[in-house]
Amino acid sequence: MRLRWPRLIVVVAVAAAAGLPPAARSQKPEKEPKTQTLEVLPNPPAVVTADVSRLEFRVAPLSPSGLLSKQVLSQLRALHRLNRSARVVHLRAFVAGTADTRRVRAVVSEFFSQRRQPLPALSVVGVGRLPVKTAQVILESVAETRRTQNPAGVAFIAGQVAATWAPVLEVAPLAEQSLDRVQAVAREIGLEPAEDILRVTCYCSSLDDGDEVRRAILERFPRAAYNYVQLRRVYTGAAVTCEAVARLRSAPAEAVEVRRLDGLGPVESGSHVALFGPGKVAFTGTQLGFQAEDADVRLAFERLGESLGAAGSSLGRVAFVHFYTLSVGVGESIRKLRGGFFEGNPAPAATLVQVDTLPSLDASFAVDVIAGPKSSSR
Repeated sequence: MRLRWPRLIVVVAVAAAAGLPPAARSQKPEKEPKTQTLEVLPNPPAVVTADVSRLEFRVAPLSPSGLLSKQVLSQLRALHRLNRSARVVHLRAFVAGTADTRRVRAVVSEFFSQRRQPLPALSVVGVGRLPVKTAQVILESVAETRRTQNPAGVAFIAGQVAATWAPVLEVAPLAEQSLDRVQAVAREIGLEPAEDILRVTCYCSSLDDGDEVRRAILERFPRAAYNYVQLRRVYTGAAVTCEAVARLRSAPAEAVEVRRLDGLGPVESGSHVALFGPGKVAFTGTQLGFQAEDADVRLAFERLGESLGAAGSSLGRVAFVHFYTLSVGVGESIRKLRGGFFEGNPAPAATLVQVDTLPSLDASFAVDVIAGPKSSSR
């Protein structure tokens, strides 16, 4: 075999001059691997404050096609158009069936972050079913507009429970009873329900006759945004609980008032309605509680109080509460202990419902509240 020494010598010499081994001449330089840094999305704030007189209440139109993330995004876009330039201060998401409630937080954070808008406080609970079977989520929003909407303030009417021992799936008659009680509360505080109710939410044990429930809402409150959901996938007894938000016709004597109305029968908390006059109000997102022991319930309330304190409010200024439980036992623990956290008499108006799921697998209940500033008196 004949070697071509001159060519080999040249190759070695050139490689040596470059400070490289001979084999390196035939190799292409390695490209630095491309890496992608994922943006860490901010968490929604625990508390957001807003001006009561400029609040606007909406319910997003259902988006029944696509997966959960797509439906959340579609409804956020719809609310963005409806709210125009208003700042969204609170969102409440009802997620149906087996959909992952944790996805809502990520989509909401990304949506507002991309638009460089402040994030709202966020409440997320899982329910059994929505009015359209293929719908996986429905959003309710509270937004602060640039114009005065409620010059005298707003009223939050506690959930009015109508139930029966009869094992029925058609609950429209119960919805009518609950809505009639909402009307009675509104009239008792000097309102005209058909004109002044701004939003209605009904929590139902079944939606087998959901169209009749919707018709009952529209007959009584034709101008209101409305929402109705089935709380659980499994049957838990026939009941409907409807709550409402209304525009006041005259400002309350105090910045924040809680009223128990004689002659209207008991409600879950002992108080029928919370009145907020013009001024600041604080909305919290859902604070999760874990387990059902008294100490666990106290811990959730203490954390909620810390969040309110950082926003210039306190548990003593809470006037309206939503409790979302996963069992009857947890609800009983909450009823027993809540009086020790909220100052004043009567107790805050409240809606307590048993839902299907919560964003954490370990959670046993959740709570969100509406509170006045520390300077306000009860």
